[in-house]
Amino acid sequence: MATTPVWFITAASSGFGLEMAKAALQKGHKVVATARSIDRIQELATLGADIMTFDVTSSLESMRATAKAVFDKYGRVDYLINAAGFLLEGATEEVNDEEILQSFNINVFGVMRTVKAFLPHIRGQPIGANGKRSTIATFGSLASWNGGPSYSVYAMTKASCSSLAESLSLELAPFNIVSTTIEPGYFRTGFLNSGARKSADERIEVYEDATTPAGQLREALGAIDNNQPGDPVKGSILTVDILTQSGVAAGKEVPVRIVLGTDNYEFIKNKLQTTQEILDQWKDAICSTDYTK
Repeated sequence: MATTPVWFITAASSGFGLEMAKAALQKGHKVVATARSIDRIQELATLGADIMTFDVTSSLESMRATAKAVFDKYGRVDYLINAAGFLLEGATEEVNDEEILQSFNINVFGVMRTVKAFLPHIRGQPIGANGKRSTIATFGSLASWNGGPSYSVYAMTKASCSSLAESLSLELAPFNIVSTTIEPGYFRTGFLNSGARKSADERIEVYEDATTPAGQLREALGAIDNNQPGDPVKGSILTVDILTQSGVAAGKEVPVRIVLGTDNYEFIKNKLQTTQEILDQWKDAICSTDYTK
């Protein structure tokens, strides 16, 4: 008899974490929704999710205890979704070590600790109803593909999450475990709201200048907040379909990068084109550095 798929979702209080939890519940799956404060995910409890506190900055030992409790109760995790993350806005010269470490601790190290805590259990669980042992997803971004003015730290963390997913996809393939990264463009979540977006404590006047790329980016973030083109409900439903290989993704393998949004499609296409141009222009020089055969 097929077992009901189980999801474990971090940062399920808002944005993609919240909407993916709802989409998974709509499919009749079991969802363990987590957040730093359980009060922020009561809505999901009323929809049928199990809710629990989970802080991605906590120790690996604490996370291992959580993973054991989840597996003791459910016996498996079919979809491990790492949705925690935030944007640190600040020029490279402005951000301090503490702010950089906090960004990496939440956006990258917290993801790695979560994966490390759950993997021993996941590797040992039976194959699921979809023919896979489990699927692990990190969250990258449009910023995974390119750095930019006033968000260098965020871009580094998102590139790290996408690279982690690619590495995991190879490491875990022998165990029939899928790894992917979800890379949204600009979606109308609360991600850019003043309460969610953090700015560097130090502000240097030259980077506030609206004629500089950093200054222009700061103005743009304020203007696009709550005006982003992407619909997080549509994006989450599509993502859940892709992860579960259902709907428009029926019969297709889960790609190592799940790209979302018209803006991100165009952005990545341009990135590939400009990268190819660099390779073509510098091909002879690039290929001149091997030992002479």
